[in-house]
Amino acid sequence: MSRPQSPVQPIVALDDVHLTLDSGAGPVNILRGIDLSVGGGERVGIVGPSGSGKSTMMMVMAGLERPSSGRVQVAGCDLGALNEDGLARFRRNHVGIVFQGFHLVPTMTALENVAIPLEFAGARDAFERARAGLEAVGLAHRVTHYPGQLSGGEQQRVAIARAFVAEPSLLLADEPTGNLDLETGAHIVELLFGQARRRGTTLVLITHDPALARRCDRTVTLMDGRIADDGLAGRVRAAGLPAAGE
Repeated sequence: MSRPQSPVQPIVALDDVHLTLDSGAGPVNILRGIDLSVGGGERVGIVGPSGSGKSTMMMVMAGLERPSSGRVQVAGCDLGALNEDGLARFRRNHVGIVFQGFHLVPTMTALENVAIPLEFAGARDAFERARAGLEAVGLAHRVTHYPGQLSGGEQQRVAIARAFVAEPSLLLADEPTGNLDLETGAHIVELLFGQARRRGTTLVLITHDPALARRCDRTVTLMDGRIADDGLAGRVRAAGLPAAGE
């Protein structure tokens, strides 16, 4: 039986991806043969227990971690064929990332933080676009503030503006509400999904929240470095079509 494929042209394709790291106690198998396809414009929730490999898989998609074996293709790029400079250009051109811990530069204003990817790309209108990005997330009045002067929710909004400002084809979000209270987290979720929808951005979202995962088009479950459920069977049945092999 062939592996079921996403019905949309994939922007992410992981083929038999393994990642093994050395430790004092011997080799540790983090990813154990990941096969995953994510279609352009899809919103995919990634769930699973701590230590199942969710964040590592996201790092592989972003070209921040090289797999031990297997093939990784994102936005038409074979990441295994790129050197470090090539991977940096790939991320600059195609990927936005939102982390749980915000990852803002503390000595830069909100405007300067959002402008970073545009400046790296050599955009002459970097600060104009960064200002528009902050306005889009409701922070036009905070452009000159530093991260330490912002609330947690405001810092995450700056991070979202930075992730979207270069118009990436793929947005990776790793527990983006993990450090926020419930009300603030709900606002961030609406903002994240709204921005992805308006821009047509593919969203891969790691979360421990089943309700948040259900907002995605499908949910992928990782267990012990393997995909236990890629969510495609349920999605196909929801469309009234038979699953592969039926």
